[in-house]
Parts: sequence; C-alpha cells; structure tokens
Amino acid sequence: MQVAISLRLANDDWAKASAWVTEAERLGVDCVWSAEAWGHDAVTPLAFLAARTTKIKLGSGIIQAGTRTPALIAMTAMSPASMSGGRFRLGLGVSGPQVIEGWHGIRFDRPVQRMRETVEIVRRAVRGERVEYSGSVYTLPRPGGEGKALRSAAKPQPGIPIYLATLSPKSLEMTGEIANGWLGTSFMPDHARIFFDHIAAGAARVGRTLAALDLQAGGVVAFGDDVDRLIAPRKPGLAFTLGAMGSRQHNFYNDAYKRADYVDVATEVQRLGTEKMVRERLVKYRAAGVTTLRVEPAADDIATRVSTLGRLMDLVREV
Repeated sequence: MQVAISLRLANDDWAKASAWVTEAERLGVDCVWSAEAWGHDAVTPLAFLAARTTKIKLGSGIIQAGTRTPALIAMTAMSPASMSGGRFRLGLGVSGPQVIEGWHGIRFDRPVQRMRETVEIVRRAVRGERVEYSGSVYTLPRPGGEGKALRSAAKPQPGIPIYLATLSPKSLEMTGEIANGWLGTSFMPDHARIFFDHIAAGAARVGRTLAALDLQAGGVVAFGDDVDRLIAPRKPGLAFTLGAMGSRQHNFYNDAYKRADYVDVATEVQRLGTEKMVRERLVKYRAAGVTTLRVEPAADDIATRVSTLGRLMDLVREV
C-alpha cells in the first residue's frame, strides 16, 4: 500500500508548503494532491512543486469539472505533465451546486454525464487527436458556427492518468468504467462495499476488474495516548463536511455517510489514536482494497507533521 498526502498551504506560506512536500518525498510518499474549492486553483501550486521535487507524483485533487471547458482541462493537464517529466495526475470532480452556482455562476447540471464527456474529450486531446465530438453536453466544433476541429499544438501525452472524486452510486460506476483511479472521501473501510461494489460493477461493464484502478482513501492521522484530546479538533471539520459541503438537496458527502448507516459520526475517531489503533486501521484499509492511503497528519507545525508522517510510513511498511 502506498501513501499520498495533500498540499498544506496555510496563510499563503509557500516556503512551508514546499518544505512539507519535499520532506514527504524524502520519506517515500508516492503522491501529493492539490485541492481546489474557492481559494487557490488546483494546478498552479503543482507547477511550483514540480520545480522543487524530483520523484513525488503531483495530482490535482480536484479540478472542478464544468468550470473549464474539456479542452482547457486538457491544456492545463499537459503543462504540468510536461514540466514534471510525466509526474502529473489529473484529478477531476463535479463539486456541488453551492460552489458551482454560487462561486462560478454556472448551472449545476447533469454532473455525471458532463464528467463522462469531459474525460472522453480530454483523452482525445492529450492523445494528439483532432477533436471532434458529439455529446449531450458538449459538441465540438460548435454547430452552426465558424469553428473547426483542432488538434493540440503541444506534444501528445496519452499517458496522463485520470482520477475521479466520486460518491454517488452512478458516478462510482462511471469511475469503474473510465478512470485510472478513484479519490475517495467520506470513506470508511468497514463499509468499503458501498463504494467499491459500484466501482467494480462499472469496471465489469468494460471488461476489467477493481484491481485496474488505483483506489485512494484515508483520513486524518495522529498519535497519542489521550484519544479524547485527539477527537475534539476533528469535530468541526467533519461537521462542516456533513452540513455545509452542499445544499439540503445535494450533499454527496452526507449521503455517503447515510448509505453506510452512520448515525454517530464520532465513529470517525477510529482514524485517530494510539500506534496500535493506527496499525489496526491500516490493516482494515488494506483488507478493504485501498491501494493508496491518503492521509492528513493532524499538526500545524512542520516538525510535528513530518514526525507523524514518518511514524505512519514506518507502520505502513510494517503492515
């Protein structure tokens, strides 16, 4: 099982963010993912990190599909892939109506179909094909206009892996059909089947298995003897995810917990705790089928964060 981390950028402290990622690379972390909500974009920070690292993979976790045209997503992906020597991973997600409609002013419409068509067009573009496409969301070139089908002027990069951050059953099945990997959130290894059964069903439709995908999931990691003390800082973030990351009609994170029959969200504390608890949790993630453990060390200062990550890496190798 490999380990991935998220970019930690606090107060626009790029020096600290760079130090965090370079230390993670030294410890053997496989990939760093840069998020996109309503702050910094997901890709520009990866160009910054590409110049300061040599081995760690660099992923957009995630670019919000629908806020860019598929062609622009392809162009954006090809740039860091080229400058990093092929280390870039394209992570895509649909976000939700509060961000898409509130921040971007774009209608949150047909998210699963939009994602499917986006991936198809991006793959054609990065392969260097002349892009002609007729879908229910996108048609290229635009009919009735003066546009013509174009081919990217950049060097083709057909090997860019595409990861999808999906939660609903239909979108999980689509992930199994078309993606190279899955970026899991609201994931509980004890209830892995509510995610993986759908991904496996989609994969089977195109003649492949769950093993064909890099399945990334995890959570916060912290070590200590006082578990109650470790619980408290996690509660506001989980409450925000369950209550504010979406509208009453569309909160994909909340829906995922409901499908797992989680009534008491305090069970999430199982992601934290003593070294014995963390070791046992690692075994559960591995047994569930997770191939890459994506973790967030629970510390603000670099020294503690790196120390926690180092202890985790030792446990992962041991398990």
